[in-house]
Amino acid sequence: MEYIVIIIAAIFVNNVVFAQFLGICPFLGVSSKISTSAGMGGAVLFVMTIATIVTWTIQKTILVPFGIEFMQTITFILVIASLVQMVEIILKKISPSLYQALGIFLPLITTNCAVLGIAILAIQKDYNLVKSVVFASSTAIGFALALIIFAGLREHLDGMDVPKGMKGVPIALITAGLISLAFMGFAGLV
Repeated sequence: MEYIVIIIAAIFVNNVVFAQFLGICPFLGVSSKISTSAGMGGAVLFVMTIATIVTWTIQKTILVPFGIEFMQTITFILVIASLVQMVEIILKKISPSLYQALGIFLPLITTNCAVLGIAILAIQKDYNLVKSVVFASSTAIGFALALIIFAGLREHLDGMDVPKGMKGVPIALITAGLISLAFMGFAGLV
């Protein structure tokens, strides 16, 4: 039951984009097409899950035993940067079109505060390794869900008759705010 609560809370109640407002740069930058959003969601899912496994292990086996917890942030950033480089190399080989579509936003996963934030939150919440992985992967699924929902709405808005002054970014930001308010309604569930 505890794992179900973690999953529902991470995806809906404390959605990393709509409730915690982390990862907004790729959210706004990549969410113009559903296919690109799904690709970014998959990349973030991979990086966030693996990063949480590696950072949790480093925290528990190196940083805490040696009393160097103050090195947590820099260590976690190095781990995340390495993983993003690995994802970038793999995507370039496996799916060059997705690699091109993600463009600059793929290396920006390194500085995506959502990835670092979730790695640190898993430690702060004192989760064991399994709970940390469930938390990280659920949060990444919530991130992907936010990107895909927003991309679908943006694709729909492109075909709508929107006043000239509201086209593009203004209507996208208003829509994001309304979606965020809708997700805040889930707060009473968990």
